[in-house]
Amino acid sequence: MAAKEILIVDDEVGIRELLSEILFDEGYKVHLAENAARAREFRSRQAPDLVLLDIWMPDTDGVSLLREWVAQGLLTMPVVMMSGHGTIETAVEATRIGAVDFLEKPVALQKLLDTVAKAIRQGAPQPRRQPDAGQGDAAAEMAAQSPLPLDLPLREARDIFDSLYFNYHMRRENGNMARVAQKAGLERTHLYRKLKQLGIKFAKKETDEDRQ
Repeated sequence: MAAKEILIVDDEVGIRELLSEILFDEGYKVHLAENAARAREFRSRQAPDLVLLDIWMPDTDGVSLLREWVAQGLLTMPVVMMSGHGTIETAVEATRIGAVDFLEKPVALQKLLDTVAKAIRQGAPQPRRQPDAGQGDAAAEMAAQSPLPLDLPLREARDIFDSLYFNYHMRRENGNMARVAQKAGLERTHLYRKLKQLGIKFAKKETDEDRQ
């Protein structure tokens, strides 16, 4: 059986070389691109079995390149996004557009191998199916247009939703944890524990409302 081909798109030479060595040792055929322009050139010639695509690149960011491939009908392979300073919002946006998964750098060896194997096994994202006119409700439509978090185990999907929810309210309330707790219907101790569990950074700001 021919080796599966993987395109690694990352502007950091150290990351490209490290991932290349790991995947080559696992029996994959690896191609490298240092920016979006090189990735476009490669994709114009052939479609790999998987693309590992960095989000933050100097010429065109990975999310924009992903959008291009979708618009041009070139997203015929699974794409896994990578970022050293990604956010849940970025992961959700990339997955909404068509990425199948998201890796945070530095990438743990086993996490990389598991994600690559799973993405290749699942193949390219399925075209988004629009609901029939006049049928279904709004939820039937967050399901038709986005694979996230519906394709994840329930616990992971809950964590992503919770992270989105709390980040949204923390921005909206300008970091006032008393008001965030009130909005969420949680005791502040429970809120702090939940944020730590999700890996969300926060500052305990004492306000007049906190002192009451």
